Amino acid sequence: MTDRPAKMKDQAVAALCKGVRVPFSPFLNDMRIKRMKEARYEGTEIAGALSIVREGDRVLEMGTGLGVVGAVIAHNAKPEAVLSFEANPNLIPHIKELYALNDLTDRMEVRNQIVLTGPDQPSTVTFHLRSTYLASSLIKSDNRKTTPVDVPTVNFAKLVRDFRPDVLVIDIEGGELDFLRHADLSTIRAMVIEFHPDHYGREGAVQCKDILRAAGFQKNSDVSTRFVWTCERRDFGAVPPDPDSGWSREIVALKDAFVVPPTERKHVQTTGVLTADGTSVAHANLWRSKRLLTVAPFRPAEKETKILPGKWLWGGTLWRYFPHFVTESITRLWALAQLDQSDFSGIIFVPKNPNVEGPPPSFQRAFLDLLDCTLDIHEARSPLIVENLVVPGQGFGLGEISQGTPEYRAVMAEKFASTVKPDGPEKLYISRSQLGPARGALLGEDRLEIALQAEGYEVFHPQQHSLEVQIARYRAAKKVIAAEGSALHLYAFVGKAETDVAVLLRRESAATGHIATHIESFTGAKPLLVNRLLRMWQRLDTPRKRLWIGEPDFAATQRDLIAGGFISDGPAWEQPAQADLQSALGAQYKLVTDTPQD
Repeated sequence: MTDRPAKMKDQAVAALCKGVRVPFSPFLNDMRIKRMKEARYEGTEIAGALSIVREGDRVLEMGTGLGVVGAVIAHNAKPEAVLSFEANPNLIPHIKELYALNDLTDRMEVRNQIVLTGPDQPSTVTFHLRSTYLASSLIKSDNRKTTPVDVPTVNFAKLVRDFRPDVLVIDIEGGELDFLRHADLSTIRAMVIEFHPDHYGREGAVQCKDILRAAGFQKNSDVSTRFVWTCERRDFGAVPPDPDSGWSREIVALKDAFVVPPTERKHVQTTGVLTADGTSVAHANLWRSKRLLTVAPFRPAEKETKILPGKWLWGGTLWRYFPHFVTESITRLWALAQLDQSDFSGIIFVPKNPNVEGPPPSFQRAFLDLLDCTLDIHEARSPLIVENLVVPGQGFGLGEISQGTPEYRAVMAEKFASTVKPDGPEKLYISRSQLGPARGALLGEDRLEIALQAEGYEVFHPQQHSLEVQIARYRAAKKVIAAEGSALHLYAFVGKAETDVAVLLRRESAATGHIATHIESFTGAKPLLVNRLLRMWQRLDTPRKRLWIGEPDFAATQRDLIAGGFISDGPAWEQPAQADLQSALGAQYKLVTDTPQD
């Protein structure tokens, strides 16, 4: 007698679909049963849902159909709860039977309601039943015979408040366009949605997809088609690093984490760290001001990954260009003060430009050595599963985080270049004149250098010297004047509070503010910003502002430096002749601003 319940269950089963027993019902035919047995029934929706639903999620399903998709999700992905809505009242008993047959009633519920998002929501709406349940819809789009039924409605915003869904699964036969037009999706992490252009045309399908993109959802092409999208908000819950609190000051340790490098060189790249279950790790993100530069990737297939044994420190994005290396590739190194380096195999980075190979620039290793970091640099160029990965938050960078976190400032003050002694003159001018106009320039800078040399300043070209020599010069100087540029980021790490600093602006850019914030936060001295640009010149072959060339007003610049105590009073500096400046520019620039100074 003890086997009877099991035998009764077996007799009631029409098909087994991914572990879910499907009972016989009037809505099954031989073809559907065959597809269920072969795990091809609603195969795209199921594959997409199983790729995004995590253990403990709360899933809201709209358009339950026979209940198979939701049950497969509940059985295989182990969500905390699945709340399903089906408009066809004739399906409800069979859905409940399926849930009971698979012992899922403790975490699955189905309601005969329609979820609406629009204003002035009615208490009921008309649903059009057809001979095949698959074609039943809110929309009566042709002359085929239907049976109208009134179905109660429920408000989506109220559902979100009460049920708190993480994932939506939507197959509502054309109702998705109206739903998306008014839905607040800000709390939803992921979604599987089927589009039905037969009901609203190609333009309607495009609108659906545009709404999802605007809400921050990214399609996973591996499990999506033209008509069924699996998409996630890959930046879900992401916020810029705060120098005073939050994830920028935290360290997370991960087991079997995925490290996924970018596949192309772009400003914003799909790259980052995922947990073993595919969750994006926000601590690994790279931000510039309020813009996220690393969009979280999807979990790579196992066949695409290599296993990296050992314990590794996450370094982030590795630049081969010093200005960004010194601001965006060293942002995690504050953790070195809290970790025993002997426990680690190295630091793992992803390349900024995956198309560039060959030996790395020497300044990368030299900078780490100055920070007393002995760890090897490993550049991931294909997806990895890292046995043990330690991920510090972004403790420094460009934007508000240019202040650095307290931990980051402390590490740089205590460890960076601790053995380098001051060596050099008391007055230093940090020049850009030998970098060439292709890197952005201060027009007529060679004339400024002559004037400053007459005031006792050494003209210093940092790119011609080792990091140690640069640091020695910066530590020895009591007065520093510099053409605005990345050399000042290195200065900020080693400068002294008693040193006076003046920055000669060469462009109108937010980068100037980042530099000023960096200097003041790390040295304690607020720099004098000398903004005396008469004109700005743009290269004809690119609109990029960082490559503009600024023409300073020499006399006004002199007055500011005198007032700031950097130079002595004397005859006014003469403005170079326009013909000489134009000759220095060449024919590849055009005038973009002409702003007289007072």
